[in-house]
Amino acid sequence: MLFIIIIAFGILGWVVQSRLKSRFEKYSKSLLSSGMSGAEVARAMLSDNGIHDVTIESVAGKLTDHYNPSNKTVNLSPDVYNGRTVAAAAIAAHECGHAVQHATAYKWLNLRSAMVPLAAASGRIMNFLFLFMLFGAFAMSWFPLDTVIMVIIASQAAITVFSLVTLPVEYDASDRALKWLETANITNGQEQVQATDALKWAARTYLVAALASLTTLLYYVMMFTGSRD
Repeated sequence: MLFIIIIAFGILGWVVQSRLKSRFEKYSKSLLSSGMSGAEVARAMLSDNGIHDVTIESVAGKLTDHYNPSNKTVNLSPDVYNGRTVAAAAIAAHECGHAVQHATAYKWLNLRSAMVPLAAASGRIMNFLFLFMLFGAFAMSWFPLDTVIMVIIASQAAITVFSLVTLPVEYDASDRALKWLETANITNGQEQVQATDALKWAARTYLVAALASLTTLLYYVMMFTGSRD
């Protein structure tokens, strides 16, 4: 059953990722009428929001864009940092949306940041337990199956909550980005539609991940309750 769940969400995730990639490739060919680069868009958005202590940096890779709250940096991939396209503007503004969240103490971002160590530790525990269970009956004789499943449930629950908390953080960052792009006249009518479409598909990758995590958690819970009947 778990294998079927993994395959199903794997296919769904692939479809969404493929759609996202095609959208960004399309909008990476759509030149921005304002002529601004992603780095310039980022600087303008931060300035308009009164943020002057965040650094904008170029990082290697593709779609490696992210905001790092620990050192207050907006990190943009080369295509976004130097790009003067709708895709570059949308991504740069989205990452600056996280910087605005940080500056305004957005509660969901604060909660997500606080949960990072717990989610990371839970992931390591899950990996260890699955390797542990590969040793079969010999290893399982050390701990009751119910105990192992309960630890798995607790770890998966932490990962699921982290995934769910990530959703409002990502959707809110996109909303902030799109509103600013429009009010600051960075994008015109058609460009705004394209930016909205690009960020919509980006957000759906997080939605699929959250649903997959929640479904997996429910499966483990049913496994545990079934083993006790």
